[in-house]
Amino acid sequence: MASIEDNIFAAIKDKGRGSIFFPSDFTSYGEVKAVGKSLERLTAKGDIVRLARGIYLYPEIDTVLGLGILMPSIEQIAETIARRDKARIVPTGIYALNRLGISTQVPMNIVYLTDGAPRKVSLGNGRSIQFKYTTPKNLSFTNPLAMLVTFALKEIGKNNITDDITKQIKNVLQKEQRENVMADEILMPAWIRTFIKQMYEL
Repeated sequence: MASIEDNIFAAIKDKGRGSIFFPSDFTSYGEVKAVGKSLERLTAKGDIVRLARGIYLYPEIDTVLGLGILMPSIEQIAETIARRDKARIVPTGIYALNRLGISTQVPMNIVYLTDGAPRKVSLGNGRSIQFKYTTPKNLSFTNPLAMLVTFALKEIGKNNITDDITKQIKNVLQKEQRENVMADEILMPAWIRTFIKQMYEL
């Protein structure tokens, strides 16, 4: 008869390499404590990697260039947490600017706004993901790019938009149809709504 650990590892392998998972994914295989111990043993064997408390990875291994374990991006980890929690998230602060190519700076502490539970996830080496609660209305955008640009512009501020920033945002917006972005205009502050409209008219 297969052990809890064997059953869990079989389920992990079914998920495929590169998958991120949580102890709660395996509660059908045994008690919470037994699941935790099984994941600890699989981590000790090197079969899986512990990314943070209660967050694990079935790693992809690069054998071509000899890079070893390929770690997921912070964005992938954050999105997996959001899916588990059935929450919406949007990057804010410096990371939002980085996503749009406005800033090359990658902060060690990446902040997302969420309509889920606020929390901070420590990833080691000084890196972390922070989820800050915001009202669901702020995350009601139907277009992800419209939401990202809106929060990036809020971070920059109306009076701090340079020609370079304008050019970069225009380039990003050209990848999306105007009507798709402006479908969310009611959720944008008036100055951001005007700015985005101008980007499509230039």
